[in-house]
Amino acid sequence: MAKVYAGQGNLLKAAEIYRYLLEGEPERRDLMDELSEIEKKLSEKLGDDLADLFGRWVDLLLKYHNVQKLVRLRNYLSGLK
Repeated sequence: MAKVYAGQGNLLKAAEIYRYLLEGEPERRDLMDELSEIEKKLSEKLGDDLADLFGRWVDLLLKYHNVQKLVRLRNYLSGLK
């Protein structure tokens, strides 16, 4: 079942199943290898997700600063009237 989940991209569920199986049979090298591969993929995916989030954060920060500049400009211009 873990292989099915991994094939569908549900890596967290696959890792959970491999960990459960290893609790009962900790000497199974094949299960350890599969879990290791799943955890490697999860780590890579997390890194990609964090990079995307950081890029979005920087973009939003720049937009926020631009809005603040416009607010200051509006306040300045309204004070000239």
